[in-house]
Amino acid sequence: MCAIAGYFGGNFSGETGASYLRLMLDHLNHRGPDGNGILINGDVGLAHARLSIVGLADGAQPMVSTDGNLSISYNGEVFNYVELRQELNRKGHNLRSSSDTEVLLASFGDKGLNCLADLNGDFAFAIHDRSRQRLILARDRMGVRPLFYTQCNGAVFFASEVQALLALPGVSHELDPIALDQTFTLWCPISPRTAYAAIKEVPPGHVMVLEAGMQRVDAWWKAEFPDRSDLAIDASPEDQLEELEALLMDAIRLRLRADVPVGAYLSGGLDSSLLSALAAKIHGHELRTYSLRFDSVEHDEGRWQEMMAQSIGSHHVSVTSSHDQIRDDLPRVMRLIRQPILRTAPVPLQGLARSVRDDGMKVVLTGEGADEIFAGYDLFREAKVRRFCGRQPSSTRRPRLFQRLYSYLPGVQQQTPEYLARFFGVGSEDLQDPLYSHRPRFKSTASAKLFFSSELRGILGNYDAAEELASQLPEDFRRWHPLNQAQYLETRYLLPGYILSAQGDRPMMANAVEGRFPFLDHRVVEFASRLHPDRKLKGLREKHILKDVARRHIPGGIIDRPKQPYRAPDAASFAKPKGSDYLRTVLSPEKLKASAFFNPAAVGKLVDKAMQGEIASFRDNSAFIGILSTQILAVGTSDSLSNSKNGTDLNHVR
Repeated sequence: MCAIAGYFGGNFSGETGASYLRLMLDHLNHRGPDGNGILINGDVGLAHARLSIVGLADGAQPMVSTDGNLSISYNGEVFNYVELRQELNRKGHNLRSSSDTEVLLASFGDKGLNCLADLNGDFAFAIHDRSRQRLILARDRMGVRPLFYTQCNGAVFFASEVQALLALPGVSHELDPIALDQTFTLWCPISPRTAYAAIKEVPPGHVMVLEAGMQRVDAWWKAEFPDRSDLAIDASPEDQLEELEALLMDAIRLRLRADVPVGAYLSGGLDSSLLSALAAKIHGHELRTYSLRFDSVEHDEGRWQEMMAQSIGSHHVSVTSSHDQIRDDLPRVMRLIRQPILRTAPVPLQGLARSVRDDGMKVVLTGEGADEIFAGYDLFREAKVRRFCGRQPSSTRRPRLFQRLYSYLPGVQQQTPEYLARFFGVGSEDLQDPLYSHRPRFKSTASAKLFFSSELRGILGNYDAAEELASQLPEDFRRWHPLNQAQYLETRYLLPGYILSAQGDRPMMANAVEGRFPFLDHRVVEFASRLHPDRKLKGLREKHILKDVARRHIPGGIIDRPKQPYRAPDAASFAKPKGSDYLRTVLSPEKLKASAFFNPAAVGKLVDKAMQGEIASFRDNSAFIGILSTQILAVGTSDSLSNSKNGTDLNHVR
């Protein structure tokens, strides 16, 4: 796990190229504090900041192949490098190091881009082929590791984090109004767009090929599901249970490979508890686990964390996040993640990663991905109930299912069937709408756009982020089962665009901690995609097959507890008497007018509500954090919205 940077083209002198590389590394050293290096070969420059985990003594980068033709800068891990090394040795390759970097480089030399299908890992890499004068940028299937690029001074520059590119002279810091609208609808920009007009990302599962006069981006892996007409429960439940358990065990075994100790995040929920339990069995000695707690009873899961830590006998460390810490650390975290957010959730996770690093650890297993691939979110269950009610919109019994679904919400329990039907939009939406499952979320989130300024509204015009999303769906999408459609929307967009980035990679790597995600092993993902939907969501029982596996390994109390999604205090962190010095600054009428994204008068009233502790609704919470996080990024930049058309092709996106 490291950071990479570099450039292609530009016809720079070696001295100029080296200065650009060093400048980018200066903004990436938190990801790789164990060493760095640069390599310049004609019009191509590669840079690397290293966090040494595999091949501690001989894995320095950039690395050059034995024949001198290929060179690589690589971020991430190829977990099956041992097996790939054995295959390469059988073919006569003479590998010099113990690192997975050389295995990846040799595999590329052996098979070219076809080697990507052999890799079980999380990675972003740049490989320069000198003989073909070609640079390859590639990103892992699920988008665990980041890779951004921009065009500047006649060259394409790339880096693991946005701030390394923003440091380059001539790169605009202008926020993209289209990306902002997408975030205030979908929670994140639609890849390859980022929060910055001048910067793009290589999408998950894609490769970017750069040659003289040519630049293309192609998918090398795609999430796929069977057609609805092909769904059948062929294998026995017990056989599928055994297969899933074996896949998870192997995914964890591979991700425990390292030349440094590996720990685990333990939230107290099903996913992290199962991973920790399986890891403890494979580990062979005491596992170190780490948990995040909150002063707020509403958000704290300490009871369940302690239960699991005692169950598996781990050495357990917990860190408590307070309202004050969330308030004070938000600006620093925003400078790391470099995208507007609608929730403060990334802030406590940065503190958790810091505690891992303070404990002397560099690597942790974590449970992201299970909710997406095994249908764990309330969104999946709600869509199923909405469809069921929509088939008989006059029914007074079916809407009662929403009370069962949201048993923990007193307000829902007190409502009439007629009110529940209206509130959840029963009968008001097209059941064939490809975005049917997500329309309530998009509508609820987009309500925060009431705070947009007239200037921003004028630039956006009739632009619709949800419709752009719908226009990018795969050709086969409409043939999939509705649950699989909803899962695709989560795994393709929100998972890499927000959860693995703003909540995952950036908070962890700010502290030089590598996260590993066994549920995102491509074999597990592909197994889950083939399952009949009833094996994932049986009735209203989410993660059905995963719970059956878990019952073999963890206490029933963890499995059967009410689901509590990870959340952190939002606007409440800014209520008096806490206050904050920067809040009134970045949300002052002057700063709001300068950025021109939001209505100063409306925001002023929202800030007053926040400071009085009167924000309770989803809309106002998400609006407040969204506006505040956007302004933190915008304040201090020289570019204003009035110049945004220079960096945004509005004719293309409308």
